[in-house]
Amino acid sequence: MTTNERPAEDERSLAEGARKKAEASREGAEHVREFTEIRRDVAESQRKEAEQLRVLAEEAREVRDQCREELERIRQDRELLRTLAEDTRRAGEEARHAAEEARHATIHAVNATADSLATTLEQMKFLEDARRVIRAIANTPPEGSN
Repeated sequence: MTTNERPAEDERSLAEGARKKAEASREGAEHVREFTEIRRDVAESQRKEAEQLRVLAEEAREVRDQCREELERIRQDRELLRTLAEDTRRAGEEARHAAEEARHATIHAVNATADSLATTLEQMKFLEDARRVIRAIANTPPEGSN
């Protein structure tokens, strides 16, 4: 080998080494690019999942708010029913008192009617007795007429 061939051989050897380093760097860069692409896909997937979770959380808040409103309506209805039940109980108690007073008034009216009928019966008996006496007197001949 000549001296001219040696530097060309060394240059080729250096160029081959540089080419191999470049190839290795290119492969490394390719791996980094693939890894970056995978991480980007994972990040996108996580972003989509986070968005779905955000939407679900919003829907859950809306359902919670609806449930709270419905619970409040149920509480108000229960309070209204409790008030109505108390009013109904009071009205029933007043009706029982009124019925008791009406029963007593009926008893007094029946007693008054019975007393009135008894008085009328006594009067009728008296009148009947008076008629009998009058008839007896009318049917009796005068004492000096015989």
